[in-house]
Amino acid sequence: METKFTVLPLERDVENRAILKKAAKAHQALAELKGAANAIPNESILINTLSLQEAKDSSAIENIVTTHDELYQSDIYTRDFKSLAAKEVYSYAKALQHGFAKVKENGLLINSYILEIQAELEENKAGYRKVPGTALKNDQTGEVVYTPPQHPEEIVSLMNNLEKFINDDDISDLDPLVKMAIIHHQFESIHPFYDGNGRTGRIINILYLVKQGLLKIPVLYLSRYINEKKGDYYRLLQDVRENDNWEDWIIFMLEGVEQTSKQTILLIDGIKKEMLAFKNKMRNDLPKIYSQDLLNNLFRHPYTKIEFVKTELNVTRVTATRYLNELVRVGLLDKHKLGRDIYYINTSLYMLLSNANKK
Repeated sequence: METKFTVLPLERDVENRAILKKAAKAHQALAELKGAANAIPNESILINTLSLQEAKDSSAIENIVTTHDELYQSDIYTRDFKSLAAKEVYSYAKALQHGFAKVKENGLLINSYILEIQAELEENKAGYRKVPGTALKNDQTGEVVYTPPQHPEEIVSLMNNLEKFINDDDISDLDPLVKMAIIHHQFESIHPFYDGNGRTGRIINILYLVKQGLLKIPVLYLSRYINEKKGDYYRLLQDVRENDNWEDWIIFMLEGVEQTSKQTILLIDGIKKEMLAFKNKMRNDLPKIYSQDLLNNLFRHPYTKIEFVKTELNVTRVTATRYLNELVRVGLLDKHKLGRDIYYINTSLYMLLSNANKK
């Protein structure tokens, strides 16, 4: 079947009463999330832990499945990853953080940044597709129901159009959350890369919210929602292409923003509570080794290692070892030897992050 590609902005106004009502609820939840995230004094804690959670769920949508244990046992400094899936999840988190740094620097989300994000994700610089994209077929009939742009010139033209829609607010006065849903649909439909389109598209979602000032740091845990409702996600993507049904797609994405904002607030509140408990116990029981830097390290890494403390606190290996063993002695960390490696596990943080994947 012949496919006609959308050029943005849309030719008709898609904002109706139902969409605007849902957008208001999503904005309220997102604003509460932004406030909750600001309450954590060191933003790197949330960027590290929640970007890894987002990476894990986004990768799972593409059937790249790993466990929390494999992730946390991997060593980001020596690049000793416990599985290929864990390595890919870390590449996603690194790509997300790279994109965040770029958007934070100048407030733009341009195509050169999107190319860099995908390059970090896939660890290559293949760039936009120069061959025809894979056609989407009906699982039952085998009929081709959607074919992405086939020609390199068309891909470049559509991506340039999308870049302008993302960055020039004068083009469209749609609500920014409605625009995010449209941007995501357009990117997934262009399918500009050989690989990593889905994961790159989900990174763009988060970075667009940061660009618009709706989040200060990229902590919206949206891939979990998409993964749980994968069937609806793909069905509604296609329903827009076939029937111009923007309403159901946009409401689906707005519901995702609302739900995951609320879930992430609970997770952040849990992290904040545990950090305060650690801080009080360290001050009371270990006043000689307490520091905010050490506390931050324990909440950046659910499984920390001597090398992590040594590197991040700029102390000797002997000092790092003493710190961690003292934390074990007072019951704040659990010490485990797995193979040749010794891990010091922040069990309360580990449980918070693990349970975040459960309803």
